[in-house]
Amino acid sequence: MEQKTNNEPTLEIMPRERERESLQQLQMRADAEFQLTKVGQELRRFEILQRMGQLYASATIVPDTYKGNLANCAIAIDMAQRMNANPVMVMQNLYLVHGMPAWSSKFLIATINTCGRFTPLRYECNGKEGDDYGWRCVAFETADTERKHPLEGTWVTRSMVKAEGWNKKPGSKWLTMPEQMFRYRAAAFWQRMYAPEISMGFSTADEIEDIQVVDVVTEEIGAEANKGAQIGRKAPSQAPQAQPQAATQAAQPA
Repeated sequence: MEQKTNNEPTLEIMPRERERESLQQLQMRADAEFQLTKVGQELRRFEILQRMGQLYASATIVPDTYKGNLANCAIAIDMAQRMNANPVMVMQNLYLVHGMPAWSSKFLIATINTCGRFTPLRYECNGKEGDDYGWRCVAFETADTERKHPLEGTWVTRSMVKAEGWNKKPGSKWLTMPEQMFRYRAAAFWQRMYAPEISMGFSTADEIEDIQVVDVVTEEIGAEANKGAQIGRKAPSQAPQAQPQAATQAAQPA
């Protein structure tokens, strides 16, 4: 009887330990299966981005926008991975212009030339004079080994620059370095036509600057037009009031 009583506690503990082990194994299996799901992989990727972001946020060679800013660093790293680019290169060429993210033109051109899908961009001038003067970009797909199907971009002409108001900003680069701006804008148009996924939907910093200038000019014209309309509305109401006053003054001497 004594041996049975000594063995009773052992018999009660063993099933509990086995139950715990089985629960742990089930939990480990469930965790492993979750890691293989799309949500689990995205969560793991997000955790890695945070760790990498902490490293870049503490660096001194990154631009001020990213120093000590974990969120900005994580976003830049994510974009660099999608573009197969270096994170530091993305940080140095992604600007915030009027609250909108934008690429530098030279980075956009370099990304096109090194993506491997196209030949390097070639710039063509139409050789015309006056407002018809313009530039465009031309390239070929790498699969087009015989170069039979050129990918031609939109012509950026001087008349387009004037019509869009890109040269109206004081100190605009269109006034000081027009040849460079023609090439930059032609490259941006070409990329938007044949490879929009490269820029991930972002414009170039020069484009946003030009768009903001046009918006400001439009707002100023609209404000002047509103003032003129208000003055025109007040003028008819003041004219009839002058006639009764004149009649009253003429009646008093009589």
